[in-house]
Amino acid sequence: MGAATMTSAAPDSAPDWAHPPAGGYTAEDLDTLPGLPPHTELIDGSLVFMSPQTKFHLRVLRLFEQGLLRTVPDHLEVLREFNVILGKQQRPEPDVMVARADADTGDLQTAVHAADAVLVIEVVSPESEGRDRETKPIKYARAGIPHFWRVERGDDGLPVVFAYALDKATGAYGLTGIHHHRLKVTVPFVIDIDLSAASRR
Repeated sequence: MGAATMTSAAPDSAPDWAHPPAGGYTAEDLDTLPGLPPHTELIDGSLVFMSPQTKFHLRVLRLFEQGLLRTVPDHLEVLREFNVILGKQQRPEPDVMVARADADTGDLQTAVHAADAVLVIEVVSPESEGRDRETKPIKYARAGIPHFWRVERGDDGLPVVFAYALDKATGAYGLTGIHHHRLKVTVPFVIDIDLSAASRR
């Protein structure tokens, strides 16, 4: 999702989010700062606000959420646009995530910890290219999340999935496949998604 330009809050209405406290915001702050816009992320102690979704982005998120739900095993849970805490000042919001079901703490839960995340998926938009291609994968890998998928819009308008798995020896992701038209894998569980369905209404 793309980042919108940050603007100072109006006097007496909300804090001036563009000017963080000394040392930056922490992951816990996202649960207590009043009036934050939906889908606010924390990267390196700074708030990142999201711009409006494109239809491509919306349709791909729906496709992946529904596709994963079809085969997700009982011990895992599919989460859409939900925060993951990577560290004290790192709390991004993957577009779609698969996490351990036993990490569920109830209806008021606002994030999961990296140790409980199995797969994170980012759908790249023009405004988020740098974060989704470089910043976030590095941080997800350092936090030990086993699987990362980057989804790009192909020349034909359909999603292309770049699938990565964590190399524990190097602490970095290695590319395991590039998927066009159909995504069929056996890890982290059996998944079969018709990528061409993203263009259907």
